[in-house]
Amino acid sequence: MDTAASTGLTFRDATDADVDSLVALIESAYRGDSSRSGWTTEADILEGQRTDPEGVREVIKSPDSRLRVVERDGTLIACCQLEHRGDHAYFGMFAVSPAQQGGGLGKVILAEAERYAREIWGAAEMHMTVISVRNDLIAWYERRGYRRTGQMTPFPYGDERFGIPQRDDLQFELLVKQLA
Repeated sequence: MDTAASTGLTFRDATDADVDSLVALIESAYRGDSSRSGWTTEADILEGQRTDPEGVREVIKSPDSRLRVVERDGTLIACCQLEHRGDHAYFGMFAVSPAQQGGGLGKVILAEAERYAREIWGAAEMHMTVISVRNDLIAWYERRGYRRTGQMTPFPYGDERFGIPQRDDLQFELLVKQLA
């Protein structure tokens, strides 16, 4: 277990016991009315679920992945997925409780994820995909050193495990940051 003493945060790998709490956290950050109290909501572009217990459990069990849990005073307030992909790491499933958003917590978690990927796995780059119409979110990542690549992958229309699209122009853009 890692503790960031200056922030009062504890970072650790998720376990099966965390699955239900993690699904609730991720859903609250991205979907439905509860997500509208934070700025990361996707409620206007996607309805339905963001993830499910099977999807979270799959990340926890994957030998090349870590689902990092972030706690403050024993309460789960955020999470992120890190996946080791050889010379780079993939960052995803990033969720911060809507009540905790806007105070700099995301920056701290992202920096810790980058440190982990660089120091533990020796990753030279961090990769992530972001829905290309999420301009505010992409700008937030750009302020943290990520660059847009223009490399797009299609949104999985018709697969409700990823949500129910409310528009027909969704796709994912690859963002990359040098870590070394």
